[in-house]
Amino acid sequence: MKTTQRWISRLSHFSRKAAPVLVGAALVGTLAGCGGMTPRESRNTAVGAGVGALGGALISGGDLGTTVGGAVVGGVIGNVITNDRRRY
Repeated sequence: MKTTQRWISRLSHFSRKAAPVLVGAALVGTLAGCGGMTPRESRNTAVGAGVGALGGALISGGDLGTTVGGAVVGGVIGNVITNDRRRY
């Protein structure tokens, strides 16, 4: 029993240390992926993500997974529907 508690304690300690690093890496990767986007694509992606997150939160009653899923789907839809004629 004590071995299990010790293992869980170490895992919890590790996750508290690693979480900021993982969040930072995800943020850098996300921002790097948006580097080649036009301002219009960026705006539509952000608006789509916001609307998707709001919809996911309302549908699920605030469940984090559904909210993030709604933001991802909304961001993709916002980016895909952008018709930027100046790019070509």
